[in-house]
Amino acid sequence: MYRLLLVLLLVLPTLSAAGQTAAPPDIDRYTTDVLAAFEVPGIALAIVKDGQVVLTKGYGVRELRKPAKVDERTLFGIASNTKAFTATALGLLVEEGKLAWDDRVIDYLPWFQMSDPYVTRELTIRDLLVHRSGLGLGAGDLMWWPASTYNRRDVAERLRYLPLVTSFRSAYAYDNVLYLVAGEVIETLSGMSWEDFVQSRILDRVGMGDSNTRHSDAGETGGNVASTHARVDGVVRPIAPFLSDNTNPAGGINASARDIAKWMITQLDSGRVADGRLFARSTTRELWTPVTPTPIGTAPADLRPLQRQFSGYALGFDIHDYRGHKVVTHTGGLPGYVSKVTMIPDLKLGVAVFTNQESGRAFSAMTYHVLDHYLGADGTDWLGALAKYERQSLARIADAEASIAAERNADAGPSLPQRAYVGTYTDAWYGDILVEQKADGSLELRFGRTPSLVGSMEHWQYDTFIVRWYDRELRADAFITFALNPDGSIDQAKMQAVSPATDFSYDFQDLLLKPAVR
Repeated sequence: MYRLLLVLLLVLPTLSAAGQTAAPPDIDRYTTDVLAAFEVPGIALAIVKDGQVVLTKGYGVRELRKPAKVDERTLFGIASNTKAFTATALGLLVEEGKLAWDDRVIDYLPWFQMSDPYVTRELTIRDLLVHRSGLGLGAGDLMWWPASTYNRRDVAERLRYLPLVTSFRSAYAYDNVLYLVAGEVIETLSGMSWEDFVQSRILDRVGMGDSNTRHSDAGETGGNVASTHARVDGVVRPIAPFLSDNTNPAGGINASARDIAKWMITQLDSGRVADGRLFARSTTRELWTPVTPTPIGTAPADLRPLQRQFSGYALGFDIHDYRGHKVVTHTGGLPGYVSKVTMIPDLKLGVAVFTNQESGRAFSAMTYHVLDHYLGADGTDWLGALAKYERQSLARIADAEASIAAERNADAGPSLPQRAYVGTYTDAWYGDILVEQKADGSLELRFGRTPSLVGSMEHWQYDTFIVRWYDRELRADAFITFALNPDGSIDQAKMQAVSPATDFSYDFQDLLLKPAVR
């Protein structure tokens, strides 16, 4: 889910045009070119400067081959851009004296446990938000992604069985599940659900009248909601939206360009809203202060302005530099939606780009084109460079998938007859996964708590099978490999995604499946 789209964002010194207030004069033509270059049906754009709305506008269509246009009030799932709202909600509770950022989570949720007792005891409210707990990238996401029958409390309670992969506070690894725990803290202290608290205490106060707090509202029929699209088997087409409300605190908000403009103005002016202040300046400092260092890569020559000098994760925001300015930003990704919100505090400049197709390079081309206009920087062909890297990325994925197929030893048969693989396998944190034999003798794998994760098992090589999910919109086929005991019985099974393009929230690699003992 909550893919933190890993677009390299890195930096150079700056030119400044701080007096500039108007939107780029070519913005309509440029956006049309972005839509075409990245096969994006629709984009919503918001620009704010110096406390005022410069532009809120929609481009393209809500759904391919249908006439309804995207406008400034069209709703898009903003996914992990929701995390800043959850962090802000905790900030309101801090201001009310109901908790402190460095209080221990177990002081408010006595039932909460991580797999390491020390981490359980020492994990703080701040730790919930900054991706340094020791969990791996996307760890535990399979408990809710795709939609499962677990509820939010179930997911939080099962974290006690999820192994840590690094020591506590030693490394950055993006997660979603601890934001669910943050939602539980908000509910415990406020007496309101996360959804109701964020709606009444934040969205309503900011004046975000179009927006809502539930993934499920993206499935509203007949409303002004952008449909979700993705590339499936090489073709961009509509796909089903993600509608489970389990993870709303990590990514559930649906927002419009008009509303996100108000949110950026509030953030850039330390909590200002129409009737006063939503939060104090001290909360702004907490939200925007980096806590966990994040990796800095090397930008290619034609994207040299993205070379970062510093980079860290704060409370629901990424913090880094761009052309000599501090940037406060985040991205978000769901099936069929990706988005980016970017603010430069010293210019009181904010840019938000929502799309109804999974192209992070589309929102990057839009964002940096607008930023450069206000910074007085030119000379970088963002659209051309990022379109080139899009083509190269698709080619690398195709090459990687072809290489996997070429290395297959199709003559290496399984150690056991097919019926010997049939059974129930249990993972400590996910639960049961079933291997069943169909009437025609073929094998089928079924995740016990995830209705859409059902697929055929095709023998690959040795004791490895490929699970091809019947729902092809998942785009997440996986290997399952069985290991045997000396007597030929099955000891365990492990899984991993087949394609490098598979979203990291399919954390198959974290499963350790053992034959169930009944």
